[in-house]
Amino acid sequence: MEAEVRIPIRWRDVDAYGHVNNAVFLNYLEEARDRLVSSLFGDASWDFVVARVAIDYRAELSQSDGEAVVRCRVTGIGTSSVRTAEEVRKTDGTLAAEAASVVVARDPETGTSRPLSDEERATLQGAVEEV
Repeated sequence: MEAEVRIPIRWRDVDAYGHVNNAVFLNYLEEARDRLVSSLFGDASWDFVVARVAIDYRAELSQSDGEAVVRCRVTGIGTSSVRTAEEVRKTDGTLAAEAASVVVARDPETGTSRPLSDEERATLQGAVEEV
């Protein structure tokens, strides 16, 4: 399973060089991860925190590109963590950035990490197998 979100490139996303600032890519990736979580778990709340993000920038995005197409998919699961792969593309298909993230399931009462439940694991494993 892959989630996709199209994000309009706003004036505030662009820095003095005329391209989308590198930090804004983190917001774009977050929106795609949130879309993926919603598509996997529906309206049920799934608490998680981002433990790691690695980004390779491949091409610049500018406001004239109009929007960014951001995709996210599950690539693996651990005891309490989920690995994802993300990409940001221009509408013409040009790859602007590739990323890999690790998110960790969070216990909302303690604020600490927790093991994935059997149900969560099955849902996430199904998403990995679909790719």
